[in-house]
Amino acid sequence: MNIQLVVFDMAGTVVDEQNTVYKTLHQAIEAAGFACDYQEVLDMGAGKAKLQAIIDILSLKFGEVTAAQHAEKIHETFLNQLEDSYRNNEIVGQPNAEEVFKKLRSENIKIALNTGYSRNIANILLDKLGWVEQNLIDYSVTFDEVENGRPAPDMIVKIMEHFKIADASTVVKIGDAIIDIQEGQNASCGMVFGITTGAHTREQLTTAIPTAVLDNLIELQKWI
Repeated sequence: MNIQLVVFDMAGTVVDEQNTVYKTLHQAIEAAGFACDYQEVLDMGAGKAKLQAIIDILSLKFGEVTAAQHAEKIHETFLNQLEDSYRNNEIVGQPNAEEVFKKLRSENIKIALNTGYSRNIANILLDKLGWVEQNLIDYSVTFDEVENGRPAPDMIVKIMEHFKIADASTVVKIGDAIIDIQEGQNASCGMVFGITTGAHTREQLTTAIPTAVLDNLIELQKWI
C-alpha cells in the first residue's frame, strides 16, 4: 500500500500517562456523588470527548435528566484536576513511539495525532513530550476543533485536508479504544489498528474488527 499518513491517538496509544485521564474522570464522577466502577468509565468513556463520556455514563446509570443537570459541572472539575495532574507529573511516550515516528519520517510518511482531549490539555502533553520541537510529528487535531467527535471521522478528514490527501486508503489509523477503530473505519482508512497499551483489552478491540491488534507500536513496521 502507498501509505501517505499515519494518524495516532494520543493518550494510551503514543502517550504513556498510566490511564490518568480515566482515573481522573472516575474520581470526578464519584466526587459529585454518582457511584460507578472504574471499568465502566473505561468501557464507556475511552476515546470519546470527555464531556460526552460523562453524559453517556450518567445517562446509562442515572438517567438523561441527571446527566443534563450535572455533566457540565463534573466535566469542569475533571478538566481542572487533569490539567493539574499533567502539569505536575512526568509524561512520557509509549515504548518505541519516537523510534516509529523517525522510521515513518524516513519514508516520507506524514505523522498526525488526534485526541478526545481539548486543545489546551493536548498542548500540555505535547509541550512536556517535546515532539513538536523535535520535529517528530507534523500535525495534531483535537475534538474541539471539529464539528463531531469520535466515532465520526471529522478529525481524520481535517488532517487529510491539511495535507491535501484525497484518498483515505493511503491513511492508517491506530488507537487504544474501540471508538478509535470505528473512527478509522468511518473515515475509510486503508488500515486501522487497535493497540493494547491503553484503555481496552485485545478481546475488546478485536470486537471492532480492526486490520490487526498490536501490543507495541514497533509492530507497525511490519505493516507499513
